[in-house]
Amino acid sequence: MTALRWCALALVLGALPAFAFPAPSLWWLAWFALVPLLLVVRAAPSSLQGALRAWCGLAGFVLTTQYWLWPFAGPLLPLMAALFGALWLPWGWAAHRLLSRPVTSHRTLTAVVVLPSAWVVAETVRSWPSLGGPWALLGASQWNQPATLASASLGGVWLTSFLIVAANTALAAAILQWRSPAFALATAAACVLVGPAWFWLSPQPPNGETGRVALVQPGNIEDGTARQAAGEALTATLEGQRLDLVVWGESSVAVDLATDTQAARRLADLSRRVGADLLVNVDARAPTGGIYKSSVLVGPDGPRGSYAKTRLVPFGEYVPMRQLIEWATRRTEAADEDRRRGTDQVVLHTNSLAIGPLISFETTFSDLPRRVVQLGSDLLAYQSSTSSFQGSWAQPQLASQAAVHAVEVGRPAVHATLSGVSAAFDARGRKLAWLPATEQGVVVVDVSLASQNTVYQRLGPWVPALAVAVLAVAVVVTVRRGVGSGRGVHD
Repeated sequence: MTALRWCALALVLGALPAFAFPAPSLWWLAWFALVPLLLVVRAAPSSLQGALRAWCGLAGFVLTTQYWLWPFAGPLLPLMAALFGALWLPWGWAAHRLLSRPVTSHRTLTAVVVLPSAWVVAETVRSWPSLGGPWALLGASQWNQPATLASASLGGVWLTSFLIVAANTALAAAILQWRSPAFALATAAACVLVGPAWFWLSPQPPNGETGRVALVQPGNIEDGTARQAAGEALTATLEGQRLDLVVWGESSVAVDLATDTQAARRLADLSRRVGADLLVNVDARAPTGGIYKSSVLVGPDGPRGSYAKTRLVPFGEYVPMRQLIEWATRRTEAADEDRRRGTDQVVLHTNSLAIGPLISFETTFSDLPRRVVQLGSDLLAYQSSTSSFQGSWAQPQLASQAAVHAVEVGRPAVHATLSGVSAAFDARGRKLAWLPATEQGVVVVDVSLASQNTVYQRLGPWVPALAVAVLAVAVVVTVRRGVGSGRGVHD
């Protein structure tokens, strides 16, 4: 088989883990889907070619998990996938070095530590906001399985990714050690069981109060006036429900409430009628001239506070290096004007809730909910609008992130969207509500406010830091062995 055919095979095999994510949500697939790619990398004639095969495989993974970006990125999408796939070159190189030789128990153990570290480092770099953010981190594939996701409360989604790659690595080693696979199989089983063991043995969040939250999902409505009217009509049906909060999706209000006093009064009146504050989302030009996306909490007496989105979607809300690459976006749906950024996280307070608002793209990040919890939030409230990706995997992928972050920081999370998937999860990631993108309406959910400070909440991203340290040690050991080998030949 030619090198080109091997790369094509790696491209296909690299896409397999994508089916562990929504919409297919074959979560169990993640625990062995990397094995075929590892074996293809291992079969390469050199470590360099193994790295190139890994590059192709991860480019296939990015293309499959984010195919829905084509309307915005256009011809830049394959280039983007290739650039992101290159982050896994060290992973492929190390996989070939450790698995191409006779695989002993010691080499298996080394691979189970080094390869997940290389993967996590690649995911960490991939997650930088300027590179598009943390879409489809491998650990997020466990969003609908609170037991396997429980490891995220120890080390964030990074630890769950680490364990998944470690299990895949051990399974590949077991296949290569087919005559005596016991140690490798036991290692794989141990990696799988870390999350469930913590889920069942860790302290339960103490019983607390319950918040009654309504999520309003009016559907894909392009006209801003009609969109707001639909949200108001659905919210009006909630009178008498004894609610604590009503959450609307992103861009649910198309006027600036500070200048359009009539719209502000109408929302305040609606708040009085339903007996709860409204968390709406404004997508409008501010008096200063820039366009912001802002979460605005409206009570019976008018706006009570707001939060302006701090992390914007590349291409969707701004074009990176617009002057250089605007030519490539002219025939796409990329933003024709860059949105403005907010400055910092805030907590918004109703009479009974401390809300940490986050908007759309911000749903993917782990550091933002950690920050609002540090500021005193007891409920994560995400607002999004995925109308541009209607009917694609993007909609359930985004909603699933709320479960991941609920587990990471030990706080319940709700996700309201105009046209997507509205959902709610408790502090352990258990699903409380799920309104599919094909439906419109309101879902009312009783959210337990029981919470706990997790290890990840206290320590932060210690897993990526440890992964960098592991790779640094591995590089030093490899270089020293290479130098020692060279001296031996010289002598």
